[in-house]
Amino acid sequence: MSLDRVPTDVVLLRLGGRSDPAEPFDERWAGTPIHEKLRCTMVRRAWSAQSGVEYVYLQLPNRTALSRRSLDALAEEARQACNGASVTASRLTLMQDLAGASSHELALFHYVVEMTPEPDWDIELQCWYDSEHLPGLAGVPGCVRAQRFWNNDDELQSFACYDLVAEQTTASSEWLAVRQTAWSDRMRPHFMRPARTMFALDR
Repeated sequence: MSLDRVPTDVVLLRLGGRSDPAEPFDERWAGTPIHEKLRCTMVRRAWSAQSGVEYVYLQLPNRTALSRRSLDALAEEARQACNGASVTASRLTLMQDLAGASSHELALFHYVVEMTPEPDWDIELQCWYDSEHLPGLAGVPGCVRAQRFWNNDDELQSFACYDLVAEQTTASSEWLAVRQTAWSDRMRPHFMRPARTMFALDR
């Protein structure tokens, strides 16, 4: 359930239905009033050819208690800048941010895992991500960066994302080994409506 004001590090825009997804988004939107007010910076733009959806990450200069009203205004201005494309906005609170084993390399792909833990499993989820899962995947060759957020405006509250050198990184033996630990096997049945999406990063 959405709260009026929540601690926000990044605003995630989900864009759909753009006639030309290759068209630069930040150039058209940079001068809008809410952009000037929040002083946010686009730090990542990812595109899924399979779903036709873009994820645009807007970094706030500092963690901000962002109101729902400001979020809605931001989404509306983004919608106008994209000529009426569908836009939804979410406030993300940063939980973890880890440099990957390949942090010196160029990331070309962006892998996102979204889900909600079953009731009474949210604390276990935090411990699993903090202690084992995110550090383990960050340490896989081909992972440039691993982050985990809490999505305050979507039913899929747990939001983990990985910048990758290659799409095949998630099929490597090292990646699969992290996913197949005893703790992971215990957690996975308690993920509700998990969604996994591979994006290409805009360059």
